[in-house]
Amino acid sequence: MVEQHTTYCRICEPLCGMIATVDDGRLVALRPDKEHPLSSGFACQKGIAFTEVQNDPDRVTTPLRRTEAGFEPVSWDDAMSDIADRLGAIVRRDGPAAVGCYMGNPAAFSYAHLMWLTMFVKGLGGRRGGPCHNFSASTQDTSSRLLASQFLYGTPTSVPIPDLQRIEMLVIVGANPVVSHGSFLTAPRIHDRLREIVKDGGRVVVIDPRKTETATQFEWLGIRPGSDPYFLLSLLHVLFEDGLVDRRRADRQADGLDWLGGLALPWSPERTVAHTGIEPDAVRALAHALSRTRRAALYGRLGTCVGEFGTLTSYLLDAVNLAAGNLDVPGGSVFSGLQIPGMKWTNTALGSALRSAYRTKRTRVGSFPLVTGYAPAALMAKEITTPGMGQMKALFVSAGNPVLSVPNGNELASAMAELELSVALDLYVTETTGLCDYILPVTTMYERDDFALTFQGFQATAFRQTTEAVVTPRGDARGEWEIFDDLMGRLAGHAPMFAVMAVVRRALRLRGKRMNPRVLADAIVRMSEGGDRFGLRKSGLTFARLTQEHPHGKVLSDYLPTGVLPSMVAYRGRRMKLEHDEIRREVDKLSRDDDADEYPMQLIGMREPKSENSWMHNTSSLMRGERRHRALMHELDAEPLGIRDGDRITVASRTGEIEVDVETTKDIVVGVIAIPHGWGHNGSGTWHLANRARGANVNELMSSEITDVESLSGMSRLTGVPVRVARAELNSGRGPS
Repeated sequence: MVEQHTTYCRICEPLCGMIATVDDGRLVALRPDKEHPLSSGFACQKGIAFTEVQNDPDRVTTPLRRTEAGFEPVSWDDAMSDIADRLGAIVRRDGPAAVGCYMGNPAAFSYAHLMWLTMFVKGLGGRRGGPCHNFSASTQDTSSRLLASQFLYGTPTSVPIPDLQRIEMLVIVGANPVVSHGSFLTAPRIHDRLREIVKDGGRVVVIDPRKTETATQFEWLGIRPGSDPYFLLSLLHVLFEDGLVDRRRADRQADGLDWLGGLALPWSPERTVAHTGIEPDAVRALAHALSRTRRAALYGRLGTCVGEFGTLTSYLLDAVNLAAGNLDVPGGSVFSGLQIPGMKWTNTALGSALRSAYRTKRTRVGSFPLVTGYAPAALMAKEITTPGMGQMKALFVSAGNPVLSVPNGNELASAMAELELSVALDLYVTETTGLCDYILPVTTMYERDDFALTFQGFQATAFRQTTEAVVTPRGDARGEWEIFDDLMGRLAGHAPMFAVMAVVRRALRLRGKRMNPRVLADAIVRMSEGGDRFGLRKSGLTFARLTQEHPHGKVLSDYLPTGVLPSMVAYRGRRMKLEHDEIRREVDKLSRDDDADEYPMQLIGMREPKSENSWMHNTSSLMRGERRHRALMHELDAEPLGIRDGDRITVASRTGEIEVDVETTKDIVVGVIAIPHGWGHNGSGTWHLANRARGANVNELMSSEITDVESLSGMSRLTGVPVRVARAELNSGRGPS
């Protein structure tokens, strides 16, 4: 029997509407949902190809246990019993601080996964301080942005986004939304919206070291990698120096405006051009345009987060929007969210707790503060190998492949051999999961219900959508929340919170019910904007009503609210706080001189339309033709080195060296080389197509040394890395990479 199910994609942040074709219980096709009010019949090739992931013969569908001969199938009960026994012994002997968890990017797309993993991490420690080893992909992605918000607004959860529905001028810094489809910005069909801005007489300006797929279609200003803070400080300099700051408005919104002006005073465009490569006239023209265009905003993303000064750069993006009069106004940089009553006070309490934790809790290795509770993932290997109290003895990896995603992944791969217990929750045997004692099979996005809780604060249009599972779990796969729930039940004797949960679980079972994250998600929908307030609004939304009566989702309002900044600020005065000693110290570092010495080029990352980090390379429709891992470098850099298009090159840093094919181009700043991450499949797993594609792990070039991790946020430095490039004398040409 063939059925059509309305649902949505959860590979990346646009959350495009999808129609799933199910034949006799098997997902056989995915197509874009033409009735989805935002994506309107659009879905990228990754979303359409997900049927191949769902049905991949290489997918893990039964628990696997490592033996001397390799992995062998094992029952769930045997696996969970052994894991609980071994984990319990470690906790009894060394305490919960000997346990670590790493959460990968896909976990953010499952409300249940995120809730129950967080509960596991917090509950295991309880009053004893908890496992200090709490890692996630955020320190390769978002932590610097979140910390900048914590400085400015008092809470990391307040992250402004461009008001795409009304904007007239958008300046994009270090982002490529034509390929990413938006990040920290949930906006399906964002490409169309950018074109509409220009069609309506507005401007889209892209600041990037590479003429990206986005920059190709709009205005491009090439910038040297890692120089974003110089550029943004020079914009601020012009705004203050030329009297373009609406001081009355800015003083109502923030404390410390004069301090900010003093911070920017030394950084004139004439001074910063040596760092950025952007001519002073261009900087001045852009600053004037930002202040005089009625509806304008700066938007920055991954490229601004993972540089040497990621927190400072994210801070300065918002500071420019504030100074130019573009924060919390229609068409400017605005705030989205659930609009739950009392959120202002919730923000205050949460912000206070997170600021306190940032000041008081430090990592064992490197003494780094925790941002939203997470430690630097770059230090995972050192937390395993460094002796002493709190040395990590057990590690859970959930929906992640850190061997390919953290700096110096080879160090982590070696360190994992020292663990007493390692457990992976994943779809595949990967470079990371293949090193674990157990691999526990998990459900895909189409085998679970869902609500995009994490991304409600980044919706460019106020919108709600929920979905039910469209197929039953394949094989013995289970939801991640079910796995952690089972484990917490088995560990009830080791943590007070788990013991309480066990009592609640038994009480619910007597009433024929089960502890379930769906109840919490439903409560959030009910209490948020448009919700039924638990029956107080008869026509309001619930989780079930959304799926049944609004399967394509529901737009709640045409425009995001403005004038809401006081409710987004967690400081007592409800005003942004601009003055921070930490920010001043970061700016002071900009005056130092760096010696390029034997590493004269700079490495940046690069998004690929057919890749999603490391986990879509086993999908045949995305790997067709001559697709291979390749670097991009400027023709003027290649020629003196004797490098031609299609050659094989070596790229070396102070940390490591890789070989990769190269493509020469004019669409990149001279002195820069771009290499996509997520490749480097080494044959240790069972995903056969990915292993044949191989490629190089570019993060072998990134440093995991304490001095190379951003001290404020624990961010890995993944862009602007000094490297040396040479032609590989052996095996040059177009061979497989």
